Amino acid sequence: MNIRDLEYFVALADYRHFRKAAESCNVSQPTLSGQIRKLEDELGVMLLERTSRKVLFTQTGLMLVEQAQEILRNVQIFKEMACKQGEDMSGPIHIGLIPTLAPYLLPHIVTLLHDTYPSLELYLHEAQTHVLVSQLEQGRLDCVILAKVKEASPFIELPLFDEEMVIAMPESNPLCKNNVIDLSTLGGEKFLMLEDGHCLRDHAMGYCFSAGIDEDKRFKATSLETLRSMISAGRGITLFPELAAPNERIRDNICYIPCINPTPVRTIELIYRPGSPLRARYEQLAKKISAHMPKVFVKKKKLLQVG
Repeated sequence: MNIRDLEYFVALADYRHFRKAAESCNVSQPTLSGQIRKLEDELGVMLLERTSRKVLFTQTGLMLVEQAQEILRNVQIFKEMACKQGEDMSGPIHIGLIPTLAPYLLPHIVTLLHDTYPSLELYLHEAQTHVLVSQLEQGRLDCVILAKVKEASPFIELPLFDEEMVIAMPESNPLCKNNVIDLSTLGGEKFLMLEDGHCLRDHAMGYCFSAGIDEDKRFKATSLETLRSMISAGRGITLFPELAAPNERIRDNICYIPCINPTPVRTIELIYRPGSPLRARYEQLAKKISAHMPKVFVKKKKLLQVG
């Protein structure tokens, strides 16, 4: 038995899906499946109930998952303590990011962080909030950048910036003539939304509910880019994170317009485990990102408000 076997085992518990668990561990599905069987043989117990439809853990398997998670947490603390003996901003760091943020934030910060901390090795992992929080708790990630949610409360939370949401609608919509849209005037409209599991959905739904806006339940998108394609085809309206909006008011038949009363916003933060020896590292990263992002948003706001 080795640490990698426990990582495969815990990943399978996170995803309850062999292919997704294997992808998260950067191995093939047969490799992960074979190592799980090897672990069962070594322990002399059945960890899984093999079915053709889904992954089910035995009672023993569920109990051992918790122990494996604890072992991985301690291994991560051990690594952090060893890393602490060198430079604070050197060596590997595994950062998790949510899918509605990663593709749009990373172009603004990867080069910045590389140039500022050339000895820091960035490993970036994209997954939904519940998976990232679980992996952070287990020690498989060092820190996570996400939108503020209640699931982050057990961790140390370092605010990075507030990201507004804008209205995205087909260019043919008469409302596109406006420089801003009063959200409270859209009561009765039906908005396209992401599927369950995306924290952006929860943030957007909260604002829509307050304004009397309903969800178009005929379609739920798996990603922001799927939403963008639907709107480009003239199939609806949605709230879009500002970073995901292009640096122009109209592109590919979509008009992006700031909204008021209220202005939808989500707080982006960096979270890490309490008691981590690498606290200074995470605080430096957060400080650098939060100092850089206001310049990005100033430029975007000017472009979006051009009529």
